[in-house]
Order: sequence, then C-alpha cells, then structure tokens
Amino acid sequence: MENQKRKTKTSTAVKARYNQKTYEVVRASIPKEMAEAFKRKCADTGKPQAQVIKRAIENFLAE
Repeated sequence: MENQKRKTKTSTAVKARYNQKTYEVVRASIPKEMAEAFKRKCADTGKPQAQVIKRAIENFLAE
C-alpha cells in the first residue's frame, strides 16, 4: 500500500492565515465579454491570471 499525503485542516488554516497576512484582495468589475476574453487568452498562453494582473499593476506603478 502506498503512503498518501493527507490534507489536513491545520495545513489549510496555516496557509489561509499566511495569505491573509501577506496579500490584499483587489477587485474590479469589468464587462463579461472582456473577462471571458482575458480568461481565454490566459489559458491559451498558459499564463496565470494573477501573474498578468500583477505585471499590469507593476507597470502602472512604474509610470
């Protein structure tokens, strides 16, 4: 029998606490068509959505 890693609630709680302490949620409402095109292009190019958004923010802040 193979040893399988167990997912624990403790691990999930620790990650959630870290994320809450380290990250901030920023929301934007955009037209559905734009959101669908964005998701599709991210999937087609293999780029994570968060990475694309972070780069856009970095570029904006560097102006």
